[in-house]
Amino acid sequence: MTNNTSLFRGVRSSKFRHVYGSPSRREELYDNIPITRNAHDSNFCAANPKFVAIVTEVAGGGAFVVLPINKTGRLDLNTSKVTGHRGPVLDVKWNPFNDNIIASCSDDCTIKLWYIPDSGLSCNLNEWLIELRGHRRRVGYIEWHPTAENVIASSGFDYMVMLWDAGTGQILNTIDCHPDIVHSLAFNRDGTRLATTCKDKKIRSIDPRSGLVVSEGICHEGSRSCKVIYLDNERLLTTGFSTYSDRQIAIWNHTDLLEPLHRVNIDSSSGILFPYYDYDTRMVYLAGKGDGNIRYYEIVDESPYIHFLNQFISGCPQKGFGMMLKRGCSVSRCEIMRFYKLHTTRNVCEPISMIVPRKSDQYQHDLYPDTAAPVPALSAQEWFNGISKPPVLMSMKTGVSVKTHKPQAFVSNEATRNDTNYRMKFAFLSKETVPDYRPLDMLPEIEKIQKTQVNQNTRFQQIQQKLNNSLVGKFTNMTDGDEECNNMKENSNYNDNLKNEYQMKKAFTRQCEELNMLRKQLAHRDRRIQDLEDLVSTLQSQLKVQRLQ
Repeated sequence: MTNNTSLFRGVRSSKFRHVYGSPSRREELYDNIPITRNAHDSNFCAANPKFVAIVTEVAGGGAFVVLPINKTGRLDLNTSKVTGHRGPVLDVKWNPFNDNIIASCSDDCTIKLWYIPDSGLSCNLNEWLIELRGHRRRVGYIEWHPTAENVIASSGFDYMVMLWDAGTGQILNTIDCHPDIVHSLAFNRDGTRLATTCKDKKIRSIDPRSGLVVSEGICHEGSRSCKVIYLDNERLLTTGFSTYSDRQIAIWNHTDLLEPLHRVNIDSSSGILFPYYDYDTRMVYLAGKGDGNIRYYEIVDESPYIHFLNQFISGCPQKGFGMMLKRGCSVSRCEIMRFYKLHTTRNVCEPISMIVPRKSDQYQHDLYPDTAAPVPALSAQEWFNGISKPPVLMSMKTGVSVKTHKPQAFVSNEATRNDTNYRMKFAFLSKETVPDYRPLDMLPEIEKIQKTQVNQNTRFQQIQQKLNNSLVGKFTNMTDGDEECNNMKENSNYNDNLKNEYQMKKAFTRQCEELNMLRKQLAHRDRRIQDLEDLVSTLQSQLKVQRLQ
């Protein structure tokens, strides 16, 4: 008699076999968002239990919009944005220990940290908490440390990877082992290793505190971008392309990167695969740029180390994804992961929930082991001095009482950390920000004229107020039939005429000053044109002499 178990040898038991993706209803979408058209290989989206941040398209600089997680529907065109960067924003990441702090990197070679109030932005935010300057070219990727507070890693197009203490603004370490552009970077579970992929097709495992390369090897043979994530403290997963442009995933041991533990060909599409890993369920999600589907796999400890589960299929291509932290998922729906999908063809951000089908609506202990809490395990200085600790964990059923960090932790001067200065620093959040579109070279002249006019207007108003008060006092003690009253009324009319005449003179003076400034600019332009014409004639004469010789 045949053994029945041999007939089902290919079926592997897993509680995540039937995970399915649940798209959102129309009223749950974030609509009318001008999503950036930048071709940089980034997600352009980040989410936490309070907010979702999306990089947007804006003229003359970089910006991203931050929305409260429950503010769905169609957005107003004048929705407030974070507008402090002078170049396009390339990546955004939320602080894992403070849901109100977000970091952004930009084409202007800077990294900036922003404080977002719980109610969201009431006006355009252009004042940052702290600015990190050190890269000589644009900063492409940033990553927060998983256990140490205020530690952030950044990679730029200057081939440098920098470790920062965001609390003081200092550079902890500079890693310069890469000969070309870094395509991605990722910390392991306790932050003792940093993995990077580079344009030279190599994957590197680096000690971030010393900057030494522990191991390196050829990642994928293809010439396109590779991405890397840590699966635990020792194993890595990379996505890339083969020599024949097939998309691949590979599992590595970070102590020996010469050969992968396992390599799998996915398909022949051209979009870059972005990996997302859930430490709690040990599931990997793969989403390709320009694809409409999300594949998900389960990671195991034995060979082949990775098993395909299923895929979520959609007819709308994606430009990027924001991954929700596990503590932001809904346990009542058996939701084990949530993505925020940026559509390529529409200005829409769509939440997609990954759900395990269960008949019971009770809390499922096997689906929700203790997850990372919003509490740092150690400080930045302790970590840099060599101390390592695993993440602080919390229960998904009961939660943990964690106070929201205050942004004073990002201010190095102790005198500015009191409540009065804190309120003054962030008073701009309740004010309206008016954009200034004037040419930069004309700003000093115009501002000088405006300040003079403001001072003159203020002085004139004070004198006029004194005259009006004295006239009102005299009018109250007189009757209409008094001769003095009539004289005062005539004087009042005379003062009004003087006021109108003064305003006309002031307007005439202002126009004359602006005209003189324009004349100076025209004269400067004419001189510049004449100099260029003289230079061209000189070069032409030299060229004729050389030809004759």
